[in-house]
Amino acid sequence: MVFVRVFRKMNSFRGDAAFSSWMYRMAVNVCLNYFRKENKRRAKTTNDLATVENSALDVVAVKREKPGLRPYLEEAIRKLPEGYRMVFVLYDIEGYSHKEVGEMLEISVGTSKSQLHKARKELRLSLAPYVTLYEAL
Repeated sequence: MVFVRVFRKMNSFRGDAAFSSWMYRMAVNVCLNYFRKENKRRAKTTNDLATVENSALDVVAVKREKPGLRPYLEEAIRKLPEGYRMVFVLYDIEGYSHKEVGEMLEISVGTSKSQLHKARKELRLSLAPYVTLYEAL
């Protein structure tokens, strides 16, 4: 990327300083621009994830759970630790792969799998009394 930019901007080199200094400055600017865009993307992703969480909680149990358990499931998801909740919503509800979840949250695939496992375990524990009661009806 930097060399392409240097090649394209070669005619703007005035010779006031050493070529290496000019090229170094170009590299720094490319890197700064990249990180600025990345920060904006991260902020947007964070906002998008919050929106995804909120919208997903509204429709989370329609396909998989009995309608009577929906409020309990939504509450249990809200009570999950943030990392678990994010992975659970992205993987189980939104259908992203562990690799995609890892990239979005900047965690490894193994961490994504581990947090999903722990989220499901916590959900099972917190919903067990309601499921037992509901099945008894």
